[in-house]
Amino acid sequence: MATTGTASTFRPSIPASSRLTHLRSPPSKVPNFTPPPPSRSRSFSVSCTIAKDPTFLMAEAEEKTKAAGSDPTLWKRPDSFGRFGKFGGKYVPETLMHALSELETAFYSLATDDDFQRELAGILKDYVGRESPLYFAERLTEHYRGENGQGPLIYLKREDLNHTGAHKINNAVAQALLAKRLGKKRIIAETGAGQHGVATATVCARFGLECIIYMGAQDMERQALNVFRMRLLGAEVRGVHSGTATLKDATSEAIRDWVTNVETTHYILGSVAGPHPYPMMVRDFHAVIGKETRRQAMEKWGGKPDVLVACVGGGSNAMGLFHEFVDDAEVRMIGVEAAGFGLDSGKHAATLTKGDVGVLHGAMSYLLQDDDGQIIEPHSISAGLDYPGVGPEHSFLKDMGRAEYYSVTDEEALEAFKRVSRLEGIIPALETSHALAHLEKLCPTLPDGARVVLNFSGRGDKDVQTAIKYLEV
Repeated sequence: MATTGTASTFRPSIPASSRLTHLRSPPSKVPNFTPPPPSRSRSFSVSCTIAKDPTFLMAEAEEKTKAAGSDPTLWKRPDSFGRFGKFGGKYVPETLMHALSELETAFYSLATDDDFQRELAGILKDYVGRESPLYFAERLTEHYRGENGQGPLIYLKREDLNHTGAHKINNAVAQALLAKRLGKKRIIAETGAGQHGVATATVCARFGLECIIYMGAQDMERQALNVFRMRLLGAEVRGVHSGTATLKDATSEAIRDWVTNVETTHYILGSVAGPHPYPMMVRDFHAVIGKETRRQAMEKWGGKPDVLVACVGGGSNAMGLFHEFVDDAEVRMIGVEAAGFGLDSGKHAATLTKGDVGVLHGAMSYLLQDDDGQIIEPHSISAGLDYPGVGPEHSFLKDMGRAEYYSVTDEEALEAFKRVSRLEGIIPALETSHALAHLEKLCPTLPDGARVVLNFSGRGDKDVQTAIKYLEV
């Protein structure tokens, strides 16, 4: 992997392909799309036949995954259809198929474009502030020592120190540069906690692009500070009042906008969710987190981390950390979801813990849904984790047993919010607080000296107004 300064460039994981994805989706029969050969032309035709067996394509994907066995180095993440095993794909209106193919082609071409790589690396270094420190949390480590003085060593990957205060800026900068190369001057994005919205508004101000942010009305209320920041940066923030007025509904509205304005608009999707190539592309733009972690770990102790920990909503910060280490089978990867009021309460966002396979926002993944396939509205005190789906690669890693996924309640996250603020003098985002809270359960199970790297994905000033309602300090 070539690097410029301290910011790593990205490299796609699979060859470019213009083939369209056709996975199983209820009801019983689905169109089997047969695309033309790759072409530079903007126009193409699509032929359509009905699959005799609607389970064939998913079964084929599962068979290929089984054939690869338990060796992660043989897994296709994703394959040429944008699938991670049976997960992922493109479940979108035909209106968007050309835009997605155009985006995928541009993504691969820029991977070998030295000018683009130099520009991106320079901005990540001088504007975003990479690389972010790998910080030894001395007092947090001491907190988790047993009576015998033994315990794990805890390191925080300080993504909160990035410009705008979270990991989201990595992806936003790269996609904004990509949009410029595509000639798209109008940018849309969805946001929950507001961090992705702020990051997108920031890069649009930096590059002189029109910016529209969709945000659930409930999230606008609990993240008023970030709404002001977005508007101060010149973005138009459009409140979404449908459904539960949270992240799912904001994402749906952003997709509707994109369908309507696809010729002039680029959608900077903020997580490793959505239709291919977004899960792959967003992951690769965030992979700088894991690449830096590997290098910093080698410098600090001459080896790899033993355990990686990150919160998971859609899952971008977690995949940014995990991706570099998926092939290192000895490195445990732990994702932490939002258990809300408790897993048995029906008010949570623990998609990988309690969900079933379905299709949402253009991709197949685990979802919170009822017996009729209708989405169950999630709950989390954290606006950024309040989502009923998850990135398809996380679903794949769960099913393959490569990553572990646990959940943390609102109350546990709030306690971690306070604990880390007082022990380390760093106020974490409520999203990050979920990962920090899981240390209470994880650390007593680890051997002495085990090195834990936790992705400190964002700072918590945006969440102070929410925390005030619940915490006595």
